[in-house]
Amino acid sequence: MAHGAVLGSAGLFTVLLGAALPLVDFFIVNVALPDMGRDLGAGEATLELVVAGYGVAYAVLLVLGGRIGDLFGRRALFLVGMAAFGLTSLACGLAPTAGVLVGARVAQGAAAAFMLPQVLATIQSTTAGARRAKAMSLYGATAGLSMVAGQILGGVLVSADVAGLGWRAIFLVNVPVAAVGLLCAVRSVPETRSAAPAPVDLPGTALLAVGLVTLLLPLTEGRAAGWPLWTWVLLALFPCAAAAFLAVERRADRAGRTPLVPPSLFRIVSVRRGLLILVPFSIGFGGFMFVVAVALQRGLRMGPVEAGLSLTPAAVAFFFGSLAGPRLVRRFGSAVVTAGALLQALGLGVVVVTVHAGWPELGVLGLAPGMVLTGLGQSFQLPVVMRIVLSEIPAERAGVGGGVMTTTQQAALALGVATLGTLFLSLAPSAGMGTALVTTLLVQIGAVLLTAGLSARLPRALV
Repeated sequence: MAHGAVLGSAGLFTVLLGAALPLVDFFIVNVALPDMGRDLGAGEATLELVVAGYGVAYAVLLVLGGRIGDLFGRRALFLVGMAAFGLTSLACGLAPTAGVLVGARVAQGAAAAFMLPQVLATIQSTTAGARRAKAMSLYGATAGLSMVAGQILGGVLVSADVAGLGWRAIFLVNVPVAAVGLLCAVRSVPETRSAAPAPVDLPGTALLAVGLVTLLLPLTEGRAAGWPLWTWVLLALFPCAAAAFLAVERRADRAGRTPLVPPSLFRIVSVRRGLLILVPFSIGFGGFMFVVAVALQRGLRMGPVEAGLSLTPAAVAFFFGSLAGPRLVRRFGSAVVTAGALLQALGLGVVVVTVHAGWPELGVLGLAPGMVLTGLGQSFQLPVVMRIVLSEIPAERAGVGGGVMTTTQQAALALGVATLGTLFLSLAPSAGMGTALVTTLLVQIGAVLLTAGLSARLPRALV
């Protein structure tokens, strides 16, 4: 921690803006994909690469981004990441072909990966006690709200057709936002770095990249591409890459070097148990957002705005639940996570009953009760779990810890889109959109109940 470095309100707002942008852009494309396909003449497999290219690049480079921030300064890398995010967003918005758009999305994901870990590391290094607890609650609230708001904002921008830009507006809107973020960061974000920065673990970085690509790329692209041979080859390579990564990291740890993902990090109980909850939660969240967008637009023929607005009740409930969360945590501890999971399961159950009884005559108002309960339940989980994961990580390892947590979250979000999305799209042609949606939501309820069970192992009192 830099001596005397304190993160003020303006600095906290700025880094939270940096946290919001990457998550908004992961989900903002969901409601814009049909328009992109028509405009660029892109098939389903290419459109899924627009989603997967960003998600995979983002997940692969997050831990490395945290390590480089520890080494060269988190404020400096935050500025570089924010500037690169604005430029790559401009490239996405101006892309003349689908191939250029996919390439720009990969670059945008890489820029996000270098910006986001600095947010958590800066908060960890410049706050303490009650201020840190409040900042972490706001970070978790920002993360959850951004994921829902991205889809809503995407629908509004596509339908508004600002200056005839259509879907391109969802990317171009980032450019002025990134410019404002840069100006604010120069003025208000203090520079911090690790007191004992470790060199970059090149073998670990390469093997983590191979492992995530061999898992996420075939799962995301496989169904749309018709499951060609390369998808099965990559999936077969995944266990080998994962085993090699674990072996290299353990060997580096034993030799006294600092691996990319230190195995000793997982000896911290709060890290281990928090990540075990974050995985099923994020898989369900990512899959739910994607499947709902597709079901409402293709199945119910909703426009982008109506499809986006169907999530507004969940976003509003998440916002107010996040505000109440810190007070509830002080009173009930981590039991709030268990209650949130059960509330989310109830909300999804209400959506299931609503879809089963009302399909295909559903509207935004009919879905609202289930969405409110779902959003409220999610708001009691995500901010608290993120706070738990980072609560006992030393400040000098804040960049690594933040990178590991955000990588886990991002990989799980992408995995949710791939697995629940594939399940839904595979069932839809034969069973119909309504039945496919009900089946997918029932699978997600199972993941939510798993989260509830795992949360029973969390320490009840939180710092």
